[in-house]
Amino acid sequence: MSSGEYRTGREGEFTYRGHTLDELQEMSVDEVAELLPARQRRTIERGLSAQQEKLLEDAREATEEGSANDPIRTHLRNMPILPEFVDKTFAVYTGQSFERVQIEPEMLGHYLGEFQLTRTSVEHGQAGIGATRSSKFVPLK
Repeated sequence: MSSGEYRTGREGEFTYRGHTLDELQEMSVDEVAELLPARQRRTIERGLSAQQEKLLEDAREATEEGSANDPIRTHLRNMPILPEFVDKTFAVYTGQSFERVQIEPEMLGHYLGEFQLTRTSVEHGQAGIGATRSSKFVPLK
């Protein structure tokens, strides 16, 4: 496992690139950005959009209020998962509906959209009458 990965310590404590979850949550967003992969780091260094800032504020307010049962609804699938999001529930929009995602420490450094797929697998049924050339001659009774 490379040094950039997450792992559990000897006592089973989560660490991300040598830092415990408590240490990560006490860091500023810029300090955490230095630990993230390049694409997520670039997103933060260029500046979070107004919607992303609002989502970050909502996550911080949910911590203060302690309302872990109510999911935070968002369309922002491109928001990097930060330490403030851990142990919170987000309702991420898939294009049709909001699906719940429980954020765990192992999800740090990924995007919200990675954990809620937008496409479903196609399950084909049988062809209807008249759908194929051979089905025209099937007796109806």
